[in-house]
Amino acid sequence: MSWGKLLQPDLVLGGSILDLTPELLEKHDLKGLVLDVDETLVPMGRPRASKALHDRIAELRQVSQLWLVSNNTSETRIGGIAKSLELPYIHFAAKPFRRKLWRAVSAMDLPVAQVGMVGDRLFTDVLAGNRMGLFTILVEPMVDAGEAVRRSPVRSFEVWFSQILGASLTPNR
Repeated sequence: MSWGKLLQPDLVLGGSILDLTPELLEKHDLKGLVLDVDETLVPMGRPRASKALHDRIAELRQVSQLWLVSNNTSETRIGGIAKSLELPYIHFAAKPFRRKLWRAVSAMDLPVAQVGMVGDRLFTDVLAGNRMGLFTILVEPMVDAGEAVRRSPVRSFEVWFSQILGASLTPNR
């Protein structure tokens, strides 16, 4: 499989995780979701999820099993967010490696084709999900306004490089 295909999300949301709806999950027959945490669900500098995210997670939980899988090494941070959202979690996942991601997918006891990987990063979340055959969903990062300037060059580079390799990142639903 080419690098362009490995970095190509199945769905480019064009908005944050808050724009992911139960209707979209049903449309794509997704019964399980693996969710990245940092900047996918919660801005890096914030210790807890917003009320809007709690509400969205409650809606998604009605149609899909949810797991948090993060590369973050802090069990205190990821565990705290997971507990507040009442979700199982894995920290220090080392995406794009698949070993810990498989653990979450296996726990859902669903066909891989019915599980989505949701994240804000192409070289970790999308790459790992595509290597496993998951339905990959790229969301815009949740960042605090002051952090956006500092963090956007890394994401901009990933998007630019992925497009050079052949990935199309035009929002689609």
